[in-house]
Amino acid sequence: MFAPVRDALEWSRKATPRRLGNAAGLWTSFQRAKHTKDPRISGMPFSISFEPTTACNLRCPECPSGLRSFTRPTGNLKQDLFTRVIDELAPDLWALTFYFQGEPYINPGFLDMVRIASDRGLYTATSTNAHFLTEEKAEATVRSGLSRLIISLDGTDQETYSAYRKEGELAKVIEGAERIVKWKKKLKSATPQVVFQFLVVKPNEHQIPEARALAKRVGVDDLWLKTAQIYEPKDDHPLIPTQDKYARYKRNESGVWEVKNKLEDSCWKMWHSCVITWDGRVVPCCFDKDAHHVLGDLRTHSFRELWHSDAYNDFRRTLLHSRSSIEMCRNCSEGSPVWA
Repeated sequence: MFAPVRDALEWSRKATPRRLGNAAGLWTSFQRAKHTKDPRISGMPFSISFEPTTACNLRCPECPSGLRSFTRPTGNLKQDLFTRVIDELAPDLWALTFYFQGEPYINPGFLDMVRIASDRGLYTATSTNAHFLTEEKAEATVRSGLSRLIISLDGTDQETYSAYRKEGELAKVIEGAERIVKWKKKLKSATPQVVFQFLVVKPNEHQIPEARALAKRVGVDDLWLKTAQIYEPKDDHPLIPTQDKYARYKRNESGVWEVKNKLEDSCWKMWHSCVITWDGRVVPCCFDKDAHHVLGDLRTHSFRELWHSDAYNDFRRTLLHSRSSIEMCRNCSEGSPVWA
């Protein structure tokens, strides 16, 4: 069975009548909002991201964790906060991503929280640089019930890999992936779906065929090619690929670099998902990496209170009227292609 089909089946197994009804209510209210510009929302999110940690062992450019450039506090997600929020959301929630910034496996309680979410019937996913996938962690990952494991590859030899994944070791990435594949077979587990994610940048774009061959050799389920977010795109930027189809940006008629996507005054993500930082603050989406748009604090309020608050609805209203007025939205890749 093809990997996308297996993954779709894993998603479908998490469906309940309540989750389906909640998702339908969200979609209906989103469609209504696009036409009426009224930000009222029907339902709770069906997909959220929870940040296990802001810490990272690598120093990738274009990444606040790698650059150590956060202005917000850094730390690890605590299990009591996580459990309280998940207990509130689980009946309506469908999917949970354990990732925002940082390397999830640095948080010592990460896999315990994956198990908690899996036990509540949620589709769970994470993204890792795979440097911490020892035999013990690989086995624990498979046993945790994690639905999808995205492993950042970004190069097929050490020189190319470390051009972006600075201070990283490609050998550890491959060994970690091989351990996960081995433990899936040993435990006869269909999960997690293991994906090599190849962030296409100028130094590695010539290695895409080699990345496909490596994915096949290691035995992962899929290879995803992803466009790279660049904060200051320009003609001589060292990371923008020369092949236009792998670039997130283009020059407009005035010669200014901009995101290829049309910036419409709407955003589906604001109706079905959000991001929760390690310390319990709710931000709109993964493009708010430094939490400039905090819409509430889960240490002092319930999620439902925040989701339907005036602050959240005011943010949605701004999107419906002038999305381009929000700085992070102007570099948004929502809808940008990811090739398999």
